[in-house]
Amino acid sequence: MQHDLTQGSITRRLLGMAFFIGLGLLFQTLYYLIDLYFVGRIGPAALAGVGLAGVVFFLVMAASQMVTVGTMSLMARAIGAEDHAGAEAVYRQAMLLSVVLAVVTLIAGYAFGGMAMRSLSADPLTAKEGAAYLHGFLPALALMFPTGTMGAALRAAGVVRPTMMVQSATVLLNVVLAPVLIAGWGLGLPLGAFGAGLASAIAALAGFVGAVVIFSRVQTLIAQPMRLTPPDSAVLRRIVGIGFPAGAEFLLLFVSMSLTYGFIQHFGAEAQAGFGVGSRVMQAVFLPAMAIAFAVGPIAGQNYGAGQFSRVVRTVRDAAAIGSGIMLTLTLVCQWNAPLLVAPFAADAATAAIAAHYLKIVSLVFVASGLAFTASGAFQALGDTRPSLVGGVVRLAVYAGSMVFLVAQPWSRLEHFWWAAAVASAAQAAVVILFLLRQMKTKLSGADRTASAAASAE
Repeated sequence: MQHDLTQGSITRRLLGMAFFIGLGLLFQTLYYLIDLYFVGRIGPAALAGVGLAGVVFFLVMAASQMVTVGTMSLMARAIGAEDHAGAEAVYRQAMLLSVVLAVVTLIAGYAFGGMAMRSLSADPLTAKEGAAYLHGFLPALALMFPTGTMGAALRAAGVVRPTMMVQSATVLLNVVLAPVLIAGWGLGLPLGAFGAGLASAIAALAGFVGAVVIFSRVQTLIAQPMRLTPPDSAVLRRIVGIGFPAGAEFLLLFVSMSLTYGFIQHFGAEAQAGFGVGSRVMQAVFLPAMAIAFAVGPIAGQNYGAGQFSRVVRTVRDAAAIGSGIMLTLTLVCQWNAPLLVAPFAADAATAAIAAHYLKIVSLVFVASGLAFTASGAFQALGDTRPSLVGGVVRLAVYAGSMVFLVAQPWSRLEHFWWAAAVASAAQAAVVILFLLRQMKTKLSGADRTASAAASAE
């Protein structure tokens, strides 16, 4: 199962793993973009509703990140230290936790999802469309937990290509199902927003089955990936201890997006739809930086577990340089022609203009956000993700405070909320970068343990 990430060129391995991770993230994001494309043809209310339901995605992602980040961090370091029994123990407890959270997601989503849509929507039609999409999409959200745990275990060992191949197949399935279920192509029974969610759910189920099938074929350490073991409180505490801050960071994003929808609802459904499109396109644009950050975790984590501290520093340094270059390029693209990026997902001119304006403003802090992603990957490798949570709290405090001020001003315009988001992201990046420099100094000071051991033997 272990790929020898403690040897060879750091940059080459970083780019190689990031490439396949990036493709996997792209395919995952395409689920939502495909839905936006077809639902956008229904109208602004349906588009706003799907965007609104997407807020719940961040809530589920927060819980999913808690499991996957803890799993990846602990397993990568255990594999680096050649503690295979410890790696399997982490995996079994992570899968148990994933199954429990999947069941909770289904129960809570169907019980309270409609109420959540009504509380945030600009009008009843938007709420209805959001609830319809969410009810179809909930199985896909639940399956994120077990599928994500298997993916985290493989990523900890440096195995990323098979996961990407499964995800690519599920996206193709979603592409086929989306027009059939949303617009009724071939069936003559258009299901609208509910069909969009259902198409993603069916594709996610196929992806889960595919992940189970390939898991035992691409590694030899863990057999029977869905076999559950009795709870082990000590291991569960370790998983949650590392994963909770990362999950809480996504929870803060959920709160931030919920606040945004709430504060801009008086601008109308077009504003909510524009924000939904702009934020999802931004998520897609972020994929290269996220891929680099996701590669930092397992590569630096295995080297940290093996005592190769200088290679941890080089991994983080190279990732920061590569990610910054990519994000600077993407900033220039957004400044040059943001309308081109959002046009496929916004059928009406008003929604497209709002989405493009949002993207153009927030792109000014893409480089800072990319550095924050890299820092997050480094924190996971070092086993202390609390600084990422602190950065998220700072971001939310700055953003929420700005929005409370703006909503009370008669002169405030929609673009002022976008500027508030950009400033908050810059503040978050500054905080986590300072924490990273401090953590690198305290945890990685001195020579490699391996070098010290060799010197002592001589």
